[in-house]
Amino acid sequence: MKTFSWRVCHALVLLLLAPTVAAESLSLDSWYDVWLFRFFVNILGYSTIIIPGYLLISYFKRTNYLETGSGICYPLIKTCVFGNEAKTSQLDEASVTTRLDGESGSSVKQAVKLIICTAGLQASYLTWGVLQERVMTRSYGAKSPDEQGERFKDSQFLVFMNRILALTVSGLWCVMFKQLRHGVPMYKYSFASLSNIMSSWCQYEALKYISFPTQVLAKASKVIPVMLMGKIVSRKSYEYWEYLTAALISVGVSMFLLTSTANKHPSTVTTFSGVVILVGYIVFDSFTSNWQDNLFKYKMSSVQMMFGVNLFSCLFTVGSLLEQGAFFDSLAFMTRHSEFAFHAVLLSVCSAFGQLFIFYTINQFGAAVFTIIMTLRQAIAILLSCFLYGHAISVVGGFGVAVVFLALFLRVYARSRVKSGRRAGQPAVQKV
Repeated sequence: MKTFSWRVCHALVLLLLAPTVAAESLSLDSWYDVWLFRFFVNILGYSTIIIPGYLLISYFKRTNYLETGSGICYPLIKTCVFGNEAKTSQLDEASVTTRLDGESGSSVKQAVKLIICTAGLQASYLTWGVLQERVMTRSYGAKSPDEQGERFKDSQFLVFMNRILALTVSGLWCVMFKQLRHGVPMYKYSFASLSNIMSSWCQYEALKYISFPTQVLAKASKVIPVMLMGKIVSRKSYEYWEYLTAALISVGVSMFLLTSTANKHPSTVTTFSGVVILVGYIVFDSFTSNWQDNLFKYKMSSVQMMFGVNLFSCLFTVGSLLEQGAFFDSLAFMTRHSEFAFHAVLLSVCSAFGQLFIFYTINQFGAAVFTIIMTLRQAIAILLSCFLYGHAISVVGGFGVAVVFLALFLRVYARSRVKSGRRAGQPAVQKV
């Protein structure tokens, strides 16, 4: 399977990158260093799980297994394929009521919840960001500054490490504490899981081609894709000021990107690769948050969401890693470099606790508010990265960052005014 996967993806990437590499004669191992080749290898690995799963689900639905099936496997198949698909109005009303109760409850209570969510996300992902740059841009094992050391290259293994710990934490939580009765068919988690895997992979992989501040600030522009995905996936509608602030964020990000110099990656091809990978991250991540927001229409807790998504993420990534033969290579790297092992585990801890805050925040405040909180985290991460790793920001680039913050402030201010106006209007009518 490993040889077959590599050879198929070798042919696909050769067709796509023929003009760039026409003059080069690359071996199979050299091709594995090309990010687009690894991307296709990963997709091929996931497809070996997705395609059989799709065929099985189609078979069970086509044969009306829910009414005709029996035996020891019936409960498992029912949970994975059918669940409680009938989203009754009671379930929808319960979900909407929960969100509305949170909005119309005590403003102090809501403020405390928002502060907790913000603090948890900041602490988890700021630490995660610093470690992420360390793992992907620095070498391990160098005993002196003159030695090059060894760099870790397999982004997918880091994704697997993050997801396996998150699965363990959420699974233990579900066992220890009583959860809501689960209704959504398990296979529906696979959509968010696959997009989440790909967004995380793109995030790690992009650091090989662009600087961390460039990557972080570029992700702030995902407000627009989140809104677009919200219209497509959840059929949401947005106010004019939401489009205006999203445009301002994009302008600020563009100012930063156009005035930043990539001394580390000066070539046009490398810069283009980084931009393409970032676009992939934004698209995948925007779909993930909106699909999860849509799944919350079923009765489920945030931890149940976390368990379902990470269950499929572990299945996809470990299957792909084993097929490529990269799983044991990465474990060997960990045994050679204990510092990397510590960083990988700490990355996973931050990711696991960060996901708890992600799902809770999306459930309580929605995907758009979550995006704003994470955008603030990204701005702070830029400062940390510049301080720790010596990145430089131009004056115009700094002004672009200020524009992003101004847009975020206007977005939060306009949202609060709209909500307060609605609340103020209803009691006034009742009093009269």
